[in-house]
Amino acid sequence: MSYLDPHPGSGTDAHRARHTGAAPDPYARHSHPDANPSPSPDDWPPRNGNGYAVPGRPPGGHGGYTNGAVPAYPPGAGDDPEPVVDEQTAAYPVVDAGAQTAAYPMVQPPEPSEPPRRRQPGKRRAGRPGTAAGPKPPSRAGRNLPAAIGVGVTLGAVLVGTLFAYRPAFLVVIALAFSVGIWEMTRAVRAVDARPPMVPLLAGGVLMTGLAWQVGPDGLLLGLVVTVLAALVWRIGDGWAGYRRDLTASVLIAVYVPFLGGFAALMAAMPDGDWRIFVILAAVVLSDTGGYAVGVLLGRHPMAPSISPKKSWEGFGGSVTAAAVGSALLLYFLLDVAPWWGAVFGVAVSVAAVLGDLAESMIKRDLNIKDMSNLLPGHGGLMDRLDSVLFAVPTAYFLLTLFAPPG
Repeated sequence: MSYLDPHPGSGTDAHRARHTGAAPDPYARHSHPDANPSPSPDDWPPRNGNGYAVPGRPPGGHGGYTNGAVPAYPPGAGDDPEPVVDEQTAAYPVVDAGAQTAAYPMVQPPEPSEPPRRRQPGKRRAGRPGTAAGPKPPSRAGRNLPAAIGVGVTLGAVLVGTLFAYRPAFLVVIALAFSVGIWEMTRAVRAVDARPPMVPLLAGGVLMTGLAWQVGPDGLLLGLVVTVLAALVWRIGDGWAGYRRDLTASVLIAVYVPFLGGFAALMAAMPDGDWRIFVILAAVVLSDTGGYAVGVLLGRHPMAPSISPKKSWEGFGGSVTAAAVGSALLLYFLLDVAPWWGAVFGVAVSVAAVLGDLAESMIKRDLNIKDMSNLLPGHGGLMDRLDSVLFAVPTAYFLLTLFAPPG
C-alpha cells in the first residue's frame, strides 16, 4: 500500500508507485493539498474512501475549507449570515453553561445559616445529646395529674367551705353544678342528633334542688315530674321529627343530673346534714384515690376493657379498701356509727361510685366522645367529676337513714 512520507523533503517521493495488486490508498485524495481540488456540485457531498459523507459547505461559491483557504460565505449572506447547522451535530446542541433550562433549572446555593449559639451558663439542655426533645408522655391514668389535683382541691374547698359556712350558699353551688352538668349533657347528646330542650331542663334542675331543700323527698319527685312534662311540651313546638329521640334524651338528663344530685339537697336540710355530706364526699375521694394509686402500681387485669380500659380489678380492690377503712373511722367519730357499719357504708359508696364512673364512660362510648367538655383542666368536663358522686349520694342517703336516722 502507499503512504505519505511523514517527513516531506527527506528524499522520499510523496507519491510512491503502487505495488501491483495493492489496494488503493483511501487517504490518497485528501493526503495532500494538490490532490484535493475543490469538488464540483455533482460530487457534493464529498465522501471519504469508506463511502461516508464528509461535513463541509456545498460548492459553487458557498465556500468551504478548500486547499486550506478561509471559508467564504454565500453571496448575499452579509457580514453575519445564518449559521449552517450540521446534521451530525444538530442532535447535540451546545448549551450555555450559565443558561437556565426547563429540564435543568439552576439551583441557588443555600444561604449560610447562623452559627449555633453556645449554651448559656446555668441552662440545661432540653434532652440528651443526639436525641430530640419531645412532649412528655401522659401518665398511666391518662390525666394531667397536677392539674387534676389542683382542680379537685379547689372544687372540694368550695363545696366544704360553703357547706359549713352557710348552707344556702351550698345549695346555690350545687344548683350551679347541676346546671353546668345539664348543659354538658345536652351538648354531648348532639353527637347522635338528639336535641333535648335545654331551657326546661335547666329550670327543672333549679326547681328540683329548691323543692328537695324545702319540701323533702316528695318535692324532689314532684320536681322531676314537672321537668319531664315541661320538656315534653316545649319539644312539641319544634315539630314531630325526632320527637321520641329528643324526649328520651330529656328524661335521661333530668334523672341523671338534677334528680340524683338532689339527694344532696335532702341531706343538707337535715340538722347534721353538713357532716353527712362531708362523710359522703370523703368516701368518694378515698375510693377514687385508692383506686388510682393501686391501679397505677399493681393494675394488671382490666375490669371493663370495652368501657373503661384503664380500670383494673386491682384498682377496684384499692377503691373498696380505702373507702371502707376511711368511712369506718369517719362515721364512728362524726356520726357515732359502729365501725363495721361504717365499713359497709364505705364499701357500698365505693361500689356506687365505680358504677357511676362506668355508667358515664358507657354513655361517652355510645356518643363516641372522650370527655363531656373541656371545662376543667385535667378532668375534662364537670360531669366527668360528678359521675361518681351522682351515684354515691342516693346510696349514702338511704344507708345513713338506716345506720344514723336523723333526729
